Amino acid sequence: MKSTSTSDIVLKVENLDITYRSTLFHGRSLRDTFTEALSSPLKFLMRRPKHLELLKNISFELKKGDRLALVGVNGCGKTSLCRAIAGMHGTQNKIKINGEVRAIFNTNVVIQPELSGIENANILVNLLHSSHSKKERKDIVDESLEFSGLGEFKYSAFKYYSKGMKARLFLSIVSAKPCDLLILDEVFDGADEFFNEKIANRIKNTIANSSAVIFISHSSNLIKEVCNRAIILSENKIAFDGSTEEGIALYKKMNQSES
Repeated sequence: MKSTSTSDIVLKVENLDITYRSTLFHGRSLRDTFTEALSSPLKFLMRRPKHLELLKNISFELKKGDRLALVGVNGCGKTSLCRAIAGMHGTQNKIKINGEVRAIFNTNVVIQPELSGIENANILVNLLHSSHSKKERKDIVDESLEFSGLGEFKYSAFKYYSKGMKARLFLSIVSAKPCDLLILDEVFDGADEFFNEKIANRIKNTIANSSAVIFISHSSNLIKEVCNRAIILSENKIAFDGSTEEGIALYKKMNQSES
């Protein structure tokens, strides 16, 4: 039986809303816009921007030992929720995290194509493992490059890497150390078949040694293997929160009924 003490709570999300300002293309010419502004200036100036309500009143907790699968169709808000948890969106104190969070999304934001693999590895390690000492970060870089199997290609410019090589470097660094809250969003995308199997065992070990995990994947088999809980996002809210087996079965049933 899991302890329910406050000290076991790694993440608490309470009444979280995620809304995006929607920019719609109306197909108006500059002349039409100018005419509208002249004919009804007050109405034109008082127009309110449209908003897209992605998630509404989301509340849940993660405790130590929780390996949560976040499930839902594309566009339902899985990644947006994870980005909010990682501090990438304003959340008005609706999210509380006890410890270090490491969220793994698209690394292209920080990657420098002109720099070598080893130089980019240093950038990524300093970003993703910033709580470790300088020596520990150097050790992570060295170990990750060795594990990636890039060999002499680590000295080549990143822009010349294949998709598989990029995935090798990134996933090796991502999975180097566990943390308090680990968020993994489609982490196996782009990895070649051989390395995918190799890195899977390493990531599973990182998951096992992290206090709590949020895992997004389209592979139901992988979800069942690494997760002990599932949340289904549907129609702006949490439609299910329970065991992985029940969650996957319900999600498949929901999709069948909609098709």
